[in-house]
Amino acid sequence: MKKKERQQKIVDEVSINRKVSSTYLSEKLDVSEDTIRRDIKELHDQGLLAKVHGGAISTVQKLYHYNEDVIYNRESKVRIALKAIKLLEDGMVIIMSGGTTNLILAKLLPKKLKATVYTYSLPIAMQLTEHPLIETIFIGGKIQRNSMVTTGIDVIQYLSNVRANICFIGVSALCLEQGVTDEGYEVAMIKKAMINAAQKTVFLVTPNKFNAILNYDVSPINNIGTVVTDLDSENPLFKTYTKAGLRLL
Repeated sequence: MKKKERQQKIVDEVSINRKVSSTYLSEKLDVSEDTIRRDIKELHDQGLLAKVHGGAISTVQKLYHYNEDVIYNRESKVRIALKAIKLLEDGMVIIMSGGTTNLILAKLLPKKLKATVYTYSLPIAMQLTEHPLIETIFIGGKIQRNSMVTTGIDVIQYLSNVRANICFIGVSALCLEQGVTDEGYEVAMIKKAMINAAQKTVFLVTPNKFNAILNYDVSPINNIGTVVTDLDSENPLFKTYTKAGLRLL
């Protein structure tokens, strides 16, 4: 049995039984307890179960986690998240939009960071509950089933009363002509409200999102200050956007 298949069976057993022992899993899957313990640690680190003495238990949070194996450009998003973390300080009020780059950012936030985070993304809110010193405020509204974010006028009105130090916007498309754009009207409107609610906005952009354009405007190019990406400084795209006045990290 391959490792990935074995680990999926472990997750399934935990989901069904709520709590399982390493001995039980070792016998059921016909591998050593040392192998099971290593698997449990990896699955715990991914948020898919909780490691306890002698085995593993289920967590409510795991229901809301993305399968990290299917996150596109995961390595790129990890590098971006690690850069973005350097912009944070204790005591900050933070706004986070949805998307897998921000989800990875939420996962990688230092456990010692003290902050308040507003988000309309259910997966990100659930991920943040694993950080003991972060106060998480989930902005309620109508939930979009595909992206698991809330939309509607209630979200926009709520954000109008928020005053944040920094906002992290996951970017769907960025080009010099139109700036940041998004494929959904409601999400674009909410991202605008997030930008208006923050003293500083940081745009998280994977390389494949440059020179792309979608249907609805989020921010014009002249209002974009800091962009966090993992483009090499010698990359022509890096030079082009820097020359246009953007600060690329």
